[in-house]
Amino acid sequence: MSVIAMIPAHDEAGGIASAIASLAGQAVAFDRIVVVADNCSDDTAELARAAGAEVFVTVGNTAKKAGALNQALASVALAGQDVLLVMDADTRLGVDYMREVMARLGDPSTGSELGAVGGIFHGDEPTGLLQRLQSAEYARYARETGRRQGRVQVLTGTASVFRVEALRQVAAARGDTLPGRLGEVYDTGAITEDNEITLALKTIGWQLVSPRGCLVYTELMPTVGALHDQRLRWYRGAIDNIVTYGWTPVTRRYWGQQAGLLLSSAMLLLYLALMAFTLVDGQLAFSWFWTVVGGIFALERVVTVWRAGPAARFTAALLVPELVYDLFLQAFFFHAVAQRLRGVNPQWRHHAAAPQPQTTPTR
Repeated sequence: MSVIAMIPAHDEAGGIASAIASLAGQAVAFDRIVVVADNCSDDTAELARAAGAEVFVTVGNTAKKAGALNQALASVALAGQDVLLVMDADTRLGVDYMREVMARLGDPSTGSELGAVGGIFHGDEPTGLLQRLQSAEYARYARETGRRQGRVQVLTGTASVFRVEALRQVAAARGDTLPGRLGEVYDTGAITEDNEITLALKTIGWQLVSPRGCLVYTELMPTVGALHDQRLRWYRGAIDNIVTYGWTPVTRRYWGQQAGLLLSSAMLLLYLALMAFTLVDGQLAFSWFWTVVGGIFALERVVTVWRAGPAARFTAALLVPELVYDLFLQAFFFHAVAQRLRGVNPQWRHHAAAPQPQTTPTR
């Protein structure tokens, strides 16, 4: 069995060396590290070679990340018993990531049933309020994943490890049981390839897990525009994926989550509208009941980001910044829904990562 890392990269000169360095710090040695240089206009490939990685250069790829990975997977020799890490170029692995992965895959009670082990992502060190709010959001998601005992919602594209045997079964089921073209691992019609490959593996019967110890650290969006483009792709991709798969035992929970997100967004907007009307009408009055409810809500916000540090707790306690941030996210969600209803084709906009220090995370 070989352990291979594959890093798709489009104009990622700022972070590729740091991503490769984080692999070198793992307790489990990689037999190969392959950087998939896709339509790069910068020196990503040269920097990857200088950092000790092999480089596969795509040819004529117009299908973004999924197409780049399909080309590489078709060209790089892999055996069925191998395990493959697919990791974004703006990501760094936590120090115990691969140790935890191999322990799970080698567990005699469940390992043979696991098709993939996903990571739990956290943000890089935030540099401003917007990034701090994203970091708090990621911390809450990681906490919720831990409470679900590692049950996978999405095999995060930041970093996940696959059994090559499982990926081959996905490729063999494309065009029949699964959407996509026969023989291709990733469906190039999906703009969120990580969400789609999760549904694919679940549909053909593989088990998936995201253990607490599989920490990854990824970039945070620096501007509202970049955040909008990222979340619009995430939301639209998730909606498109479940529409493509239809209503199945695997997707019904995902349909429920989308319905819940739509309902909760509408309820928050209604609540804010009622509050605004009450203020304008001059009927706002003190209430012990709503004061207690508000206090419990504020406490919950602080507790759920506790591990993110004092700055995150302080921001959460203020309530207003996170409320405004949530309103932005809900606006992006409604934008994605509106695009789908209008039949607008989704777009993928690339935002180059800022340069990252070549250090391995200590957590």
